[in-house]
Amino acid sequence: MKANEFDTRFDNGEDITNLLDLSQVTHPGYKQTSIDVDFPIWMLEALDQEAKRLGVTRQAIIKVWIADRLANLSH
Repeated sequence: MKANEFDTRFDNGEDITNLLDLSQVTHPGYKQTSIDVDFPIWMLEALDQEAKRLGVTRQAIIKVWIADRLANLSH
């Protein structure tokens, strides 16, 4: 398919997602890396208890809480 046909389909509001190769899509600024963080046992127990209550993993709750705190820094 030529670019002008692709552009025309897009401009006409057609769903063109089936024409795209999304296997290599990345989100800038969202590349992940692993870090090691040492927590006292009481914190881990409290995190695990809250994670269990919410039905999420320990890692998920840590990410959400840190993201929330960082988002509030800009306000």
